[in-house]
Amino acid sequence: MQGPTDDVRVERLGPVGRIVLDRPRALNAITLGMVERIHAALEEWRDAGLRAIVVESASERAFCAGGDIRRVRENSLAGRHEESLRFFDTEYAVNALLGSYPVPVVALVGGICMGGGMGLSVHGTFVVVSPEASFAMPETKIGFFPDVGGSHFLPRLPGHTGRYLGLTGARIGAADALALGVATHACSAADLARLPELIAGYDGPLEQLLRELAPDAPGSAGSLAAVRPELEWVFSAPDLAGIGPRLRRLVATPGPAATWAAETLAALESASPYSLAVTDRLLVEGRGRSLEECLRAELATAAEVIRSADFVEGVRSVLVDKDHAPHWSTPVGEAG
Repeated sequence: MQGPTDDVRVERLGPVGRIVLDRPRALNAITLGMVERIHAALEEWRDAGLRAIVVESASERAFCAGGDIRRVRENSLAGRHEESLRFFDTEYAVNALLGSYPVPVVALVGGICMGGGMGLSVHGTFVVVSPEASFAMPETKIGFFPDVGGSHFLPRLPGHTGRYLGLTGARIGAADALALGVATHACSAADLARLPELIAGYDGPLEQLLRELAPDAPGSAGSLAAVRPELEWVFSAPDLAGIGPRLRRLVATPGPAATWAAETLAALESASPYSLAVTDRLLVEGRGRSLEECLRAELATAAEVIRSADFVEGVRSVLVDKDHAPHWSTPVGEAG
């Protein structure tokens, strides 16, 4: 199942199946070939009697920085939409498989985990983080939307934190990920690296092993704890238009939340208004949908969004020219 030039390695370690993302120069941004390989491995191992499946990275810098969205933009410019939809369809099938897999799936996250990387982690049984882990769904900055089941897991985070993360693309560290339930367990970077071997040699429940590896000293409360009341008030606004005015009130009010409000307002004002509207709608609808239903809705939405001017322009701005000066097709203002 393995070739010397693969960007993802699929291998067995006794009773443990290992899926190792190995495209370090691109921060493990996943391609069509990679998701096809992961999907085939998961199907093959479904009834193989394994103790666990581990999804990990060969690089300490990143678990996975998302999908190869530059390739999707190239397809959009060339009119090759079917190739992009094949990528999304296969990627979402992997997300659905992880969410219902009969064997425990353990994601080992030490470093950047964004977009498609979250789709490879949060739907599994356990997400184990090292102190260096960070998570984000930054799709509204590139004219897209939080997919890979984002419309399912974001609305299920505590309070209105999922709406905040989905609209702004804000990055959170390991402590916040644990507090919100994005991650399930923590350990040192050294233990994260040897966890596949530990799982392979452990006879007891996996959760017990993961608890035993938890750091003795509790970590920090996370950056969101200090602004959580303000976050809940701002993102409980009944619609997108109500978020901006609440943030502006906080910016004008002396206190520690003013800085957070200014940064959050800037993030919303730099995002695609079209993406913000699409994202907010999907998050609302996703509250009442199963993971599979969310993924079907996201696939239909992706088919529309990759044909939009904002998607082509957003990817150009952030990932191609990297000038971070997008010219959106609709005026800024939908976020308030």
